[in-house]
Amino acid sequence: MHVLDAIGELRAHTVLRVLDDDQLRRLLAHASDLKLPSGATLFRQGERADRFYVLRDGTVRVGVPAIDGPELEVQRLRAGDVIGWSWLIEPYSWTFAARATSDVRLLSFDGKAIMGECTEDPAFGLSLFKVFAGLMSTRLQAARARMMQSWAPPGWA
Repeated sequence: MHVLDAIGELRAHTVLRVLDDDQLRRLLAHASDLKLPSGATLFRQGERADRFYVLRDGTVRVGVPAIDGPELEVQRLRAGDVIGWSWLIEPYSWTFAARATSDVRLLSFDGKAIMGECTEDPAFGLSLFKVFAGLMSTRLQAARARMMQSWAPPGWA
C-alpha cells in the first residue's frame, strides 16, 4: 500500500477526510490490505471488536441479528464507508454484524495500536473520537429507522 495514494483515497472518499495528513499517516501505519469473497463475515454481534475497516471496493451489509428469523439489514455500505466503531468503546464487542455482499477490498485498522496512539497524543484521540462519534450517530439512526420500518405494518401511522 502506497501511503500517499492511501491518504488521497481517505481524504477523497471517507469521513476520515477531516483528519490532517499526519493523523492519516498515523492511522495508515496500523493498516493492512484485506480482500474477502462475497458472503464472508467481517464480524458478528457480540464478538470481540479490535479493529475497524475502510471499504475500498464492493459492498458490505451491516445488520442486527433477529431472535428468530433473518437478520435485519441496517445499512448497505459502499466504497469509502468506514465500518466499525465498537473497537473504541468498552466492552469492545461488536454492536452489529457485517457481511460482504460482493467481493470486497478493505483497509483493516488495528484498533489496539491506534488506541495507543490516542493515549500518546490526546489531540489525535479527540479528533478521531469526533469522527467516530458521528459514525456512531449515523449507524444508530439508520438502525432505528430500519427497525421502525420493519415493526410498522403497512398502513400504520
